[in-house]
Amino acid sequence: MTPDRLDRDAWVRAGLAALEQGGVAAVSAAAIAKSLGVTRGSFYWHFSSRDELLEATLERWERDHSDAVLDALAAVPDPRERLRLLIDAATSKPPSLFIRLLEAQASEPAVAAVLNRSRGRRVAFLAAAYRDAGVAPAAARRRALAAYAAYVGLAQLVTADETLLAGRERRAFARELSALLLPE
Repeated sequence: MTPDRLDRDAWVRAGLAALEQGGVAAVSAAAIAKSLGVTRGSFYWHFSSRDELLEATLERWERDHSDAVLDALAAVPDPRERLRLLIDAATSKPPSLFIRLLEAQASEPAVAAVLNRSRGRRVAFLAAAYRDAGVAPAAARRRALAAYAAYVGLAQLVTADETLLAGRERRAFARELSALLLPE
C-alpha cells in the first residue's frame, strides 16, 4: 500500500509495532506517521485523536493476541491437551506486547480496561478447562488463578533477563510447568 493510500488497518498494525517497540507512549500520530513515511495529516483521515488510535490498537491486541489464542484452543476437545497447548504458547516466546501493557496499566485507563477484560477471559478459560478435566469448581478457579499468576510472573522474569530461559531450557521449563499445572 502506498503512503498516500494507507488505510485505518495499516495505522493500527503500525500502532501494534510501536507498542511492542516503545510501549504505549510510542503509540502516537507523529511517531507512527514517521515510521510509515507519511505526514501526520494522514492520521486524521482515520482517527480523531491519539486516544482513538490507542483504543484501536488495544482492540487489535485483545482480538489477535488474547481472544484468537483462546478461541483456537477452545476447539481442542481434551481439556488436559488444551491446558498443555496453552502452557506451550505461554512459554514459547517472551510476551513483549503483554509486558508493554502491564507496564502501562497503572497510568493508562484504556490499557487497564483491556487487560482486565483479557485477564477475566483467560482466567475463565483456564477454570473451565480445569473443570472439564474433573477439578471441582472452586479448586478449578484457584488453579486458574495460579496458572495465570505463573504466566504473568514468567513474563516479568523473561523480560528482565531474556537469557533466563533460552533454547532447550525454555522447552524443559514448559514441560515442568505442565507437570505442575496439569491435573492428573
